[in-house]
Amino acid sequence: MKKLNVAVFFGGCSPEYSVSLSSASGVILNLDSEKYNPILIGITQKGAWYHYAGPVDKLLNDSWCNPQDCTPAAFSPNRGENTLLLLKEDGISRIPIDIAFPVLHGGNGEDGTLQGLLELIGIPIAGCGTLASALGMDKDRAHRLVSLEGIRVPKHLVLEKGADLTHALAFAEELGYPVYVKPVKAGSSYGVTKVSEPEHLPEAISLAFRYDTQVLLEENINGFEVGCAVLGNEEPVTGEVDEIELSGGFFDFTEKYTLKTSAIHVPARIDSAKAEEIKETAKTIYKALGCRGFARVDMFLTPAGEVVFNEANTIPGFTEHSRYPGMMKAAGYTFRQVLDRILELALEERCEETDKK
Repeated sequence: MKKLNVAVFFGGCSPEYSVSLSSASGVILNLDSEKYNPILIGITQKGAWYHYAGPVDKLLNDSWCNPQDCTPAAFSPNRGENTLLLLKEDGISRIPIDIAFPVLHGGNGEDGTLQGLLELIGIPIAGCGTLASALGMDKDRAHRLVSLEGIRVPKHLVLEKGADLTHALAFAEELGYPVYVKPVKAGSSYGVTKVSEPEHLPEAISLAFRYDTQVLLEENINGFEVGCAVLGNEEPVTGEVDEIELSGGFFDFTEKYTLKTSAIHVPARIDSAKAEEIKETAKTIYKALGCRGFARVDMFLTPAGEVVFNEANTIPGFTEHSRYPGMMKAAGYTFRQVLDRILELALEERCEETDKK
C-alpha cells in the first residue's frame, strides 16, 4: 500500500510556539511509519514557512530552523493540486500532500486561520475545521453556544481595550472574589490570573490584554477540573475522564507542563455514573461547537456534582505524557492507534464531502 504524505505543521507565530515543538515531536515519533510519510512544515515565530528535513531532536531543542535542514516552502493555492512547493535557489520542486495535520497551539494555527487556508486549498485536515477551531479558541462565543445546550457555563464579562474598569470592578464584586481574568482567545493559560483582591484586578486585566484584544472576567467555580478526550466525526468516542488535583492556585502554564505541585489522575477519582455523565456532556459540547476528528473538552465538577463547561481544546497537547493521549490510553488506545484514527477520520471527512457533491 502506498504511504500517505502527512504534512505535520509545527512552531507558529504564537506564544505557544515551544509547546507546539514538543507536541509535534510526539506526533512525528508515533506515526505508523509503514502507513505514513511525515512531511514536516515548520513555521517560525515571525511566520516564515519552511520544509524541514532534519532530525526530530532539533525540534525539541529549537535548533530546527537552519539552512542545512530547511527549504522555504508554500502551498499551491490551486484547489485540488494538494502540493507543497519547495522554493529552492535552482527552481521549484513539488511534494504531493494527502493529509494536513496542524500541531500548532494558540493563535495563527489553532484558531481556524490555518484551517481556513487548508480548506480553501482542498487538503483534508486532521482535526477540526475552520469554524470549530475558531469557536474553540474564543471562550466567550464557545460559552454562549454551549449554554444553549442547557449546560452550565461560568458567568463572565467581556472587556474591550480601553474599557472603563469601573464596570469590571463592579462585576467582580457581584461575582465575589476570587475571579479569573483571561484573554478571550489564548491557550496554555497564557495571560490568565486568579484575582483574590480588587486592587489586583487592573494589573491582571492589563496582563491579559498583552495576549488578546478582548479579556474575559470570569466567575470562579468551586470544585475541581476534569477533562475528556473526544475522538470521531458523527459518532465520537471518548477516553477516560481525567482529574486535575491542585495543591493551591490554579492550573497555570507552569503546572500544565511541569506538574510541580499538582497531579493528574486518570481515570478521575469519581464514580462511574458521574464519569459517564461527563463523557456524554463532553460529546454534547463537541457537537455543539461543530468539532470533527478530535478535541479535549475541559469542565469543572462542583462539590454538588454539577458539571460546568470550561473550554474546548481543538489541538490539545500531543506529547506521550499529555492529557489527551493519557485519557485515550486509559480507554485502551495506544498513541499510535489514536493518531492512525485521527488521520483516517480526515480522509473519511473528505469522502463524505465528495459523496455530497
